[in-house]
Amino acid sequence: MVQDVRDLPAGRSDGLNRFLGGSPLAVAFRLVLLSILVGVVLAAIGFDPWNIIYSIRLLFQRLWDLGFDAVNWLWRYFLLGAVIVVPIWLLSRVFGAPRNR
Repeated sequence: MVQDVRDLPAGRSDGLNRFLGGSPLAVAFRLVLLSILVGVVLAAIGFDPWNIIYSIRLLFQRLWDLGFDAVNWLWRYFLLGAVIVVPIWLLSRVFGAPRNR
């Protein structure tokens, strides 16, 4: 026996579900949760929803300053370590045993 399958027109809710990717209530709930999560992350890096352009500029300025602060921090530790390491290395080279080749 052959099964007769008829193509029925999609109902209004089927088209809406297909467009949204699920039921409207479930999609709205997921969007609210995702919006809160993204908002927390953006607030953590200093974004302000009322002045987004200023927040983006401030973020790049802070990243730029952070980069130069890292170089300054690295340079200070290099100098501090070099005060000890270079003289010890130089003394070990001067007073070290001669090498036979």
